[in-house]
Amino acid sequence: MIWLDVTKSAAARHRSGLTRVTNRLADELGTSATPITGVEAAPRLRSGSSTARRFSPTDWYLTAEVFAPGERPGFAEFLASRPCKFAAIYHDSIPLRFPHITWPQAVARHPAYLSMLSKFDRIWAVSAASRDELLGFWAWQGRANPPEVSVLALGADLVGGARPPGALGTVRVRDQNAVGPSAPGGRAPPRPRNALSVPLPSLLSVGILEPRKNQSFLLEVADRLWGHGLRFDLHLVGRVNPHFGKPILAQIRALQRKRASLFYDGAVDDRKLGELYSRAAACLIPTIAEGCGLPLLEALWHGTPCISSDLPSLLENAAGGGCLVLPTGGVEAWTTALRRFLSEPAYAQTLSDAAIERAAGLPTWAQTAAVIISRTTDCGR
Repeated sequence: MIWLDVTKSAAARHRSGLTRVTNRLADELGTSATPITGVEAAPRLRSGSSTARRFSPTDWYLTAEVFAPGERPGFAEFLASRPCKFAAIYHDSIPLRFPHITWPQAVARHPAYLSMLSKFDRIWAVSAASRDELLGFWAWQGRANPPEVSVLALGADLVGGARPPGALGTVRVRDQNAVGPSAPGGRAPPRPRNALSVPLPSLLSVGILEPRKNQSFLLEVADRLWGHGLRFDLHLVGRVNPHFGKPILAQIRALQRKRASLFYDGAVDDRKLGELYSRAAACLIPTIAEGCGLPLLEALWHGTPCISSDLPSLLENAAGGGCLVLPTGGVEAWTTALRRFLSEPAYAQTLSDAAIERAAGLPTWAQTAAVIISRTTDCGR
């Protein structure tokens, strides 16, 4: 039996990358896993309740959530008592590498979280880059005999392997006259108002509004392109980080008063997100730190090409095709590349064709769950 930790995801009102991993695993593990919360497990075990005996030595406690023992009263004792085997999905060390732009609570708990993971039986990292960071941290701590750490390919499908209608078959309408004269003052020409006007190509960015996701950089690049006469829509999707996101939201609102082609969609459900992926000419991922980069995989699943930063974790998933990788934070490189993508239909079509070809071979969450099940059978041999 797999006991799947859903303590945070079950209560979350948002769909972050971390909650998506837990929720999609719960969907696809099905009857092979039983959802459990830290509140259920640890205190009952500590109190000596008979419910503690439900854990068998051949069972696995699996968590994809990030927490420190202090946030789960009794969990340290639960882990030390070893009533079953323990496995975790490890995401990244971003709180240690970028503490100035990470939630304070996440920064405070991360060292204890990493130390706790060293006592688990098995770790799955979401990328080789994350695996190497984790092993490097343990080596720096001088920890002997750390658990096995292997890379787990995350699923690309939003819901149950299904693509929304139109995915992989939609013609992303491209304005053949994308590069046109600028209006007075360097502003893009006004959008035609008649009902028969040709839709503009749509670019999409998915991620919580915060400095790490680098939306401010993307807005700078987009504003340059609009100022040069390029005609396209830019959709930003994601909730606002309460610690760091408000200035970015204010920046979006200010630019919206200047550019009619900038849209902030906020947090959306999976159905709407799937529609945005399917309609987009490209998904833009300018992030400066990432453990895996689920939007890249999800966009490719819908046959949508990606233009992303050259982070090691993103390079792993971009290497299979359908992606253009650019220097992280390189304004000139991004401006030049997007200008070409928007103004040269043949070039853009080549990238789109590669994304469509790539889509069929991407892993699903069902396949991710199958890997976990296979590695937690027969005591994880």
